[in-house]
Amino acid sequence: MVGISKNIEPYISKKDIARRVREIASQISDRYDKKDPIFIGILNGSFIFIADLIRTLEIDCEVDFLKISSYKGKKSTGEIVMSKSLDLDIENRSIIIVEDIIDSGISIEFIYNYLNDFKPKDISIVSLLAKKSISKLNFKIDFIGFEISSEFVVGYGLDYNQRFRNLDSIYKL
Repeated sequence: MVGISKNIEPYISKKDIARRVREIASQISDRYDKKDPIFIGILNGSFIFIADLIRTLEIDCEVDFLKISSYKGKKSTGEIVMSKSLDLDIENRSIIIVEDIIDSGISIEFIYNYLNDFKPKDISIVSLLAKKSISKLNFKIDFIGFEISSEFVVGYGLDYNQRFRNLDSIYKL
């Protein structure tokens, strides 16, 4: 691919991602048949994953987004900033949070607690990637695409300072 940095190496292929997205969509479709869940994508990183995921579902659903940030470069700032909140009313609805990656667990815990305040019927979490080193959470991650170790990854929506989101596979930086 033209313009790709020489500092990245292939990690998870486009083909493997597509296969895993289909598998997760099938599991979600079975679990949420006739429940009309609301998928909440976490921007910016999840936009490609959620687009592929919902196009593969066999159920009706709605979609909304939250936008948070906690990273600068390769480091988490430890502080979460929300710049877009929900547009839909989620009270007494089944919610599926869609994340690109769960790393330290700080962001997903913030999102989970934030959404719980709106009194949804239930909350599930799907993440394309989860790091093996994630902290102990008070809730489970229902669907994980790939469990990875601690390397910093880009592509398929994941970025480094807003770059590399457009890559169709996942790469180690």
